[in-house]
Amino acid sequence: MGSVKSLVIAAVLVAAGVGAAVLYVVTRGDDAAAPVREEEQTRTVLEAPSQQAAPAMAAPSFDVVRVDPRGTAVVAGRGAPRASVALMAGDDEVATAEIDAAGEWVIVLSDPLPTGTIELSLLMSLPDGQEVRSDQVVVVSVPESRAETPLVVLGRPGEASEVLQGPFDGVGMGPLVLETVDYDETGEVIFSGRAEPNARVRVLADEQLIGETQADSAGRWTLQAPEGFEPGVYDLQIDQLDEEGRVTAVIALPFERASPEAIEMAGERVVVQPGNSLWRIARELYGQGMQYTVIYEANRDQIRDPDLIYPGQVFATPQDG
Repeated sequence: MGSVKSLVIAAVLVAAGVGAAVLYVVTRGDDAAAPVREEEQTRTVLEAPSQQAAPAMAAPSFDVVRVDPRGTAVVAGRGAPRASVALMAGDDEVATAEIDAAGEWVIVLSDPLPTGTIELSLLMSLPDGQEVRSDQVVVVSVPESRAETPLVVLGRPGEASEVLQGPFDGVGMGPLVLETVDYDETGEVIFSGRAEPNARVRVLADEQLIGETQADSAGRWTLQAPEGFEPGVYDLQIDQLDEEGRVTAVIALPFERASPEAIEMAGERVVVQPGNSLWRIARELYGQGMQYTVIYEANRDQIRDPDLIYPGQVFATPQDG
């Protein structure tokens, strides 16, 4: 999401190479087909492989990121077998690991991550010297107190953020949970959460259908709102449906669809998530809940009541708390 920094916090690579060796037979009137010389056949067959496009190398990826309150962490993922992978914090290398024959790697960080927010990515080095950077990023927020569970969010451009761990789990009813509200690079809204595996999930705003999706086999679901979803405050409703279309769980909460100006504003920002409060946001950003007044003062035009903020709002977060 570029500069958007979400406190909860895509690319499908397709490679196809087509090599074709075509022998043209020139005919003149009723003449028989002209024979193709043996050396031309040989040359054509030998040249064919050079016409094929080289397959694109899959980027390294995160599977597991677990960070304890002290900041020590276990990070695991996938990559090209026999390559090496570096865990990066911005442009700095934090640790490296060798990728095994199965394409898996594990890094254990015994030196604690610093408090505050840090963005992690991967840089894979192949035996031939080629380097491939991950399109995924993981944002980790370690509280100053080192006494609470750090927030860990997995993100990829154009996709909903996935909360890997955190001090809150969104809002929900039974198995149905709304975990995150994000905005993609074009400013469109992305909702994501959990439901019963393979259940249908629909999202409504002011009783108007926004869209419908289906949870995967692990119970995770994502839905991107269509274009034309205008800025404003809505009554958001999320339904879980069974195979007969009956509603089995419902979440209802206020939601604010931010304006393009709010999404594109410069500086550090946070997208308000389900279950957030100014106190909780300030505690994650600055280590102290009392610093919520810093966020309130910077966003007076949006916040009428410090105790009443909506998921989807985009707040400026001054660097100095």
